[in-house]
Amino acid sequence: MQPDNLEGKVALVTGGTRGIGFRIAEALAEKGARVTVNGRSAEHGEEALSRLSRVSPHVAFEAGECGDYAAIARVVERTVSRTGGLDIVVSAGAAGTLGPTPFAEMTPEQIESGFRSRFFPRIYPVHASLPALRARGAGSILMVTTDAARHPTPGESVIGAVGAGIVLMTKALAREFARWHIRVNAVALTLTSDTPGWDRIFSKPGFENRLFSKAIERFPGGRAPTAEEVAQVAAFLASDLALQVTGQTVSVNGGLSFGGW
Repeated sequence: MQPDNLEGKVALVTGGTRGIGFRIAEALAEKGARVTVNGRSAEHGEEALSRLSRVSPHVAFEAGECGDYAAIARVVERTVSRTGGLDIVVSAGAAGTLGPTPFAEMTPEQIESGFRSRFFPRIYPVHASLPALRARGAGSILMVTTDAARHPTPGESVIGAVGAGIVLMTKALAREFARWHIRVNAVALTLTSDTPGWDRIFSKPGFENRLFSKAIERFPGGRAPTAEEVAQVAAFLASDLALQVTGQTVSVNGGLSFGGW
């Protein structure tokens, strides 16, 4: 078997019905994994399954809110009950309630909501999935974060702070989980040119439009990465090709920024 073949592996992708999460789910399914996508919307779930079923017959949808621990724990329980176990967890579901905004213009409620709506939905699925991964004797966890965590960006103080927390959690959990042969990695994103948020960003004038319009001009390769390109990196990290990669955050940013931590 090729080391990037995921035949027989069971994957759960939270936030997997749209955007980056969906593309990662698609890439895992293409490599043979039995993929369950999670999301809040049954409508989006049905749309995702319709598209994923063209790739693989072994796909399913489980509705649940990642920011509600009891809800995501039920998603994990139903997935394990249906498939018999869990090998790969991709935590990609954490839509923030507010986009890039200068810190001075944020209300206290928006600051609090920014942390709550972005951080806990990333780490709750990891914690809820851990018993199932340990029962397998090995596993792979991938968290999706932002390059604003590694490079200070105007208007993304809270977004970046949350992302930096995910980067640190990736390192810390990789050390903790190594005893159970569970790898933990992350991918850090910038703009991706074919996700639903792209049209929203540039559909109206404002701070976010100006911020990302400047970013587009600075891509060394002349364009932003696609969600599919991000998904291929995620699939690599989930596969046995990356057995010696853990505790790492890989930026898929087209060279927009270098260095960081």
